Amino acid sequence: TRVVKRFVEWTFAELQLHRIELRCARGNAASTAVAGRLGFSLEGTLRDAERLGDGYTDVLVFSRLSTDPAPGP
Repeated sequence: TRVVKRFVEWTFAELQLHRIELRCARGNAASTAVAGRLGFSLEGTLRDAERLGDGYTDVLVFSRLSTDPAPGP
């Protein structure tokens, strides 16, 4: 979480990006929690977008804008 937080801060401040996306497989609780802790909003689901083993899984798309409030400590 600390590394992603610093990366997000850097991309907004130094690269002047306006939007960042995080994507993770449905069921990846650790990555979903990182997105939540850093103030990302769930925007949608890409159905069967990633192949895992012998099947496919949905991918969750989270985003944060440079104008969104920064998360707490």
